[in-house]
Amino acid sequence: MGMNHFGEIRVLTNIAKPTLCVITNIGTAHIGNLGSRENILKSKLEILEGNNRKQIVINNDNDLLNKFNKEKDVSIKTITYGIEQESQVYASNIVEEAESSKFICHIGNEQFEVEVPVAGRHFIENSLCAAAVGNKLGLTKEQIKKGIETFELTKKRMDITQLKNGAKLINDSYNASYESMKASIKNLSRYEGRKIAVLGDMFELGEYGEELHQKVGIEVVKNNIDILICAGENSKQIIKTAEKEGMNKQNIYYVQDKQQILDLLENIITKDDIILLKASNGMKFYEIAEKLKI
Repeated sequence: MGMNHFGEIRVLTNIAKPTLCVITNIGTAHIGNLGSRENILKSKLEILEGNNRKQIVINNDNDLLNKFNKEKDVSIKTITYGIEQESQVYASNIVEEAESSKFICHIGNEQFEVEVPVAGRHFIENSLCAAAVGNKLGLTKEQIKKGIETFELTKKRMDITQLKNGAKLINDSYNASYESMKASIKNLSRYEGRKIAVLGDMFELGEYGEELHQKVGIEVVKNNIDILICAGENSKQIIKTAEKEGMNKQNIYYVQDKQQILDLLENIITKDDIILLKASNGMKFYEIAEKLKI
């Protein structure tokens, strides 16, 4: 159930009447509308209002969900999953690679190895979440393992294609928040070859917009991205911060629109490059992926 204002999940949960609920994260998406991460938590917890059993699966590694779990009303039953925090469903022996991950999944006294066909720590968390839900609904560990190992992502989410000249394009243009930007940039850093981040504005951040775009700039430098290309008014803060953090100005480009991004990419991409496209959906960066012909 999605929302960007108070009351929206309340309407949906009272229609659906769920018997089991899940909250995967409390980040900064829509913080411009809701004012704080604490309010985002409050808005998401509306999902329990339509759930008579008051059962919820939560990401115990998230600071606000962890705090909620410790302070919650005794009538609310939680199932926790996580990597860092002690949880009912958790991962060990994690091996992260550029396009996949492996780990040992622990559920109660059972454990089994799982390979996730998509890269990124956040997809390990998502897999643990799926395992927690599957176990609660009575699936066997074999069914859970198969489900995780064979799932396919929504288009425009970490959608990896090989271009004609041999370069790889990661189309993650479906949407963007600071947390997902950080995860995608981190994943880009795992690849061999020249790493090109094409980043655009994140929307609905309100007064936090400048700060969160600056934090993206820090992540670009911290993860040793080779070339940074930005478009959008707020993304100027990404560039400004990347320069301040020491990135070579010759490797930073600010352009006006998608066509200029396309023209630039077609001039600079070589066969060993890995290109990430990431911005809020309203920036329509997926059009770049559709038109890129190299």
